[in-house]
Amino acid sequence: MIVRIICVLIGYAFGLFQTSYILGKRQGIDIRSVGSGNAGTTNALRILGMKAGTITAACDVGKCILAVIITWAIFHNTYAEIVPLLKIWTAAGVVLGHIFPFYMNFRGGKGIAVMGGMIIAFGDIRLIIIGIIVFFGMLFLTNYASVASLSLITSFSIEVAIGNILGAYGMAPARRVELLVVVLCLTALAWYQHRENVLRLLQGNERRTDLLKKLGLKKETKSSFRHGE
Repeated sequence: MIVRIICVLIGYAFGLFQTSYILGKRQGIDIRSVGSGNAGTTNALRILGMKAGTITAACDVGKCILAVIITWAIFHNTYAEIVPLLKIWTAAGVVLGHIFPFYMNFRGGKGIAVMGGMIIAFGDIRLIIIGIIVFFGMLFLTNYASVASLSLITSFSIEVAIGNILGAYGMAPARRVELLVVVLCLTALAWYQHRENVLRLLQGNERRTDLLKKLGLKKETKSSFRHGE
């Protein structure tokens, strides 16, 4: 149990690096007071622009990968039999630090970019490819960042569940179950963080995120959507 707590604490420390908040402050903006009020990639993209949004996404993904690499370097020899589990516990810590940073009154981002980093850091190229297809496929298909985000983390939890059934990850059954429970908790947290988005989707007034427009590959058109993610 101690090693798991250490992994969470290392992850939480990395999660405290709030990219969009820092970039916003450099422009004299508190990213949490504009747009959706969320210190994450989508709000940074909409409020601060494409460059800031891209940097935010890259840093939020990267901080999770880096945290996992560090815990792997520390524990992969002594706890080789539960490395996949320790990776997930570390990623969970990064997610918690990102969503609930203590120095920002526990008001951070929604954690999806960080969870994307978790999928990459998990180290299974098949899950990475599926994640990329699911996220960008749903984003281009629906133009809803919330739908793409929830599809990404939900598909990952399904893949981990299937992996458990097939006996993947090289761990004892109890440890595989523990892995799945942590992933399901993170999935539930993602859905909770997006509860307002889900409500707006049901009401038909969720704001769209047209990535092609942001990239300048599509002409701007007037939109009737008023509410941000």
